[in-house]
Amino acid sequence: MISVSDFHIIEHFADYLEGVPYDTTPHTLYTPDALYGNDKYDATVYAHFLKTGKHECGEEEMLARALHDYCMDRALKEYLGHYDPMKLVGVMGGHGLPRTDAMYREIVLLAKALTERQAVMVTGGGPGAMEATHLGAWLAGQDDAAVDEALQMLSVAPTFKDADEWLQTAQAVRQRFPQTSYHSLGIPTWLYGHEPTTPFATDIAKYFDNSIREDTILTIAYGGIVFTPGSAGTMQEIFQEAVQNHYLTFGISSPMVFLGRQFWTKDIPVYPFLEQMMRDNKYKNLILSLTDSAVEAVRALGF
Repeated sequence: MISVSDFHIIEHFADYLEGVPYDTTPHTLYTPDALYGNDKYDATVYAHFLKTGKHECGEEEMLARALHDYCMDRALKEYLGHYDPMKLVGVMGGHGLPRTDAMYREIVLLAKALTERQAVMVTGGGPGAMEATHLGAWLAGQDDAAVDEALQMLSVAPTFKDADEWLQTAQAVRQRFPQTSYHSLGIPTWLYGHEPTTPFATDIAKYFDNSIREDTILTIAYGGIVFTPGSAGTMQEIFQEAVQNHYLTFGISSPMVFLGRQFWTKDIPVYPFLEQMMRDNKYKNLILSLTDSAVEAVRALGF
């Protein structure tokens, strides 16, 4: 039975929900147009997120965010129900990777080839290596000349720190190479709202809670994960994925492909460490491969 005081609490919460600048019960994933449209939804929500507290917020706001993320999670599950889980491939890597970097182009080619083989690319939905992945998926079906032209257009704003130009050049590429045949999934978070969501991701599950978002990417990518050069966040994701595969948490071990020999063996020697852990029987069930080539990475993933 609901008491009078409980009813007033619920009524107060309902009033608060009416006042937040975001949909607390989204039924579908976001699209780039929904985030970046004339009402500047994404920027407005991020401003509200900062104002009400990134880490500490009032009870009403905490409940509103939780409700949004719960509904977003339901929308994502419905979306994923249309795809073969073994076709979902994740790409992890640094958000600071410039559009002019050779690795950026390699990731574009990797994602393009995988998408053309019916893979659905999944990333954290931000700039750098994540954007390169979604650009590759967007350009699926195009020839290499289109890739070069798109990269040339994007080179005007090499990183997301170029703010407006970064977004404008991405939108210009979308207009230059329109497509509706291929989909890719970005899963960003307002916790890192200073990193803009890439408009090349056709479907976007954006969360307030970063832990839900991060775990989701690693969990759903049954088809494997490609690790491209990155820093602390990428390191965390490597070992989180290794644990899932070691324990066969979801009944299978997904391939772990490391793109960039020099980086993964010399700069940050994670790859030889994982190999040694396998030899010492500290890790089991890991399917590891190391390459500099998008073509070899596609083959290692079994596509």
